[in-house]
Amino acid sequence: MGMTTNAAPAQEGTAAATNHTTGKKGHREGVAALTLGALGVVYGDIGTSPLYTMKEIFSPATGIPLDEAHLIGAVSVIFWGLMMIVTLKYILLILRADNNGEGGIMALTALAAKAAGHNPKARTALLLTGVLGAALFYGDSVITPAISVLSAVEGLEVVTPALKPYVLPACMAVLVALFAVQRFGTGLVGKLFGPVIVLWFSVLAFTGALEIAQQPGILAALNPLHAFHFLSAQGWHMFVAVGAIVLAFTGAEALYADMGHFGKRPIQFAWGGLVLPALAINYMGQGALLMRDPAALENPFYRLFAEAWLIPAVMLATLATVIASQAVISGAYSMTRQAIQLGLLPRMSVLHTSAREAGQIYMPGVNWLLLAAVLLTVVGFGSSSAMAAAYGIAVTITMLITTLLTFFVIRQGWRYPLPLAIAATVTFVAVDLLLVVSCLLKFMQGGWFPLVMGVAIFTVMATWRRGRELLMDSIRQDDPELLPFVTALSADSENRVHRVQRTAVYAVANPDTVPQALMHNLKHNQVLHERNLILTVVFHDVPWIPFTERVQVQPLAPGFWRVEVNYGFKNTPDIPKALELCKAQGLPINLFETSYFLSREIVVPTRGSGMAHWREALFALMSRNAGSVAGFFKLPNNCVIELGTRVQI
Repeated sequence: MGMTTNAAPAQEGTAAATNHTTGKKGHREGVAALTLGALGVVYGDIGTSPLYTMKEIFSPATGIPLDEAHLIGAVSVIFWGLMMIVTLKYILLILRADNNGEGGIMALTALAAKAAGHNPKARTALLLTGVLGAALFYGDSVITPAISVLSAVEGLEVVTPALKPYVLPACMAVLVALFAVQRFGTGLVGKLFGPVIVLWFSVLAFTGALEIAQQPGILAALNPLHAFHFLSAQGWHMFVAVGAIVLAFTGAEALYADMGHFGKRPIQFAWGGLVLPALAINYMGQGALLMRDPAALENPFYRLFAEAWLIPAVMLATLATVIASQAVISGAYSMTRQAIQLGLLPRMSVLHTSAREAGQIYMPGVNWLLLAAVLLTVVGFGSSSAMAAAYGIAVTITMLITTLLTFFVIRQGWRYPLPLAIAATVTFVAVDLLLVVSCLLKFMQGGWFPLVMGVAIFTVMATWRRGRELLMDSIRQDDPELLPFVTALSADSENRVHRVQRTAVYAVANPDTVPQALMHNLKHNQVLHERNLILTVVFHDVPWIPFTERVQVQPLAPGFWRVEVNYGFKNTPDIPKALELCKAQGLPINLFETSYFLSREIVVPTRGSGMAHWREALFALMSRNAGSVAGFFKLPNNCVIELGTRVQI
């Protein structure tokens, strides 16, 4: 299952390194391939920021003068921001906080909750904080494709103003095509990602270097004093300036989120070897161009190119932004599946697009909802400049949440001295708060959009989790205890109930009460199977559960067993495969003679002390429209019997 495919690359590389010359060569080639892949997937978002960042910093809305001192200062802030936020915080610190090789806000939340120990209030607070960060990620998943593709296609206006009316339709056509091909999987396209992004960063560096050669004074931006003077001279206006500069750092969270796919080293090598130098040179090149020709502010990125190269530049930028968009779309699928398995969202259809890579999935419901939201965003904002106000808020709040969660990992998990943990956290929290406050100033200009979206998704997640708790409580109250019931049933069944020579699997959420499906089977069919398995699936807050710990079997009474199947939030559930593992624990199961009985609860909202009535109604709606249990757990369709029961919450 998932563990052997997704978690393997780094481990295989480490093992290969021990095989002398051949092993070392294979290890180097493996790291090189992973580094190339990381360039395509991890750095697409931050790598396309030069398309719009400089234009927004010196737009009329910020009021920053377009002169040499301010250009050098702004570029200096970008460069040292990349060093501080990306290199120091993410590359050197956060990438160390892996959860069994996995990264991202959900993996970090699980790691921080584990570090908090047995304090239930602390664990709940950390979980809610992480869920908020995950909810805000969806806002980023909507805005990133919209602003990235639109800013690339806006290069058509630079080619000739006559093409301006076609910018929005062309952008929407690219986005529709991008989302339409998701169902075919990213495996084939993924092979092109790395080389295209290598070309993209090479072009960024080359065009920037040409401008620096003509205006070498921009190299003064390497002095951090210029960044300090730029910010201090702005006074309170500093927040407005930083609200635009933060666009250069969006995408930093992807470094951590995609660690499980590539490993820590390839991501670090790609950043230090190509991405950071190319970004720094291009931002300096745009600054040098604006020092020489202030009129280039209309679109400083595309003005780096000679007129004959504009159309190829637009085509390459569009490809790069499609790749950047692909990264967050795939991330939205992965995040949703993890949220489902952690009990934060109802089941949805998950299709695997690769026979070899379990991490390559497609979720139709998520895909089309994202496309609708992205298209509405493009039409609603109309231009990348208008959208820039909405971009950054969700990302910076997620960055702040990441910093806060990392404190618990540093202090409780790694056992670092308290003064060191506090000093590191306070430093990064100060930087993150500066970015968050700066972005919040753009709230009325569109910044409300990702926040409203994040709050809505957070409400859905919290409602689903709380609703499931209330549902389990109601079932516990209404259903008899399992062990006394099956003990008495086993003793009396030979005289009272007809036995069927098959195996029945009763899937339940609560393993301590009698399954509704078992009671219905006895009441209406008056039969009992020869072998009855009370099956519970438990998703743990770790990425992977190995096969050796996948299944626990506990005999209850003659003919009855309790079976617990354990998964991590990155594992792919497959119940028939899991049941094959029962043989090693003395319970061989013939899958061809097995029936699966499922209880489908029909939720009836009632006014009471559980949740607000509108939240209970929302939970009931989600419960009715949740995906099939059989499909989610890969149960064979011709062996499933589903029985419904009404439950009040």
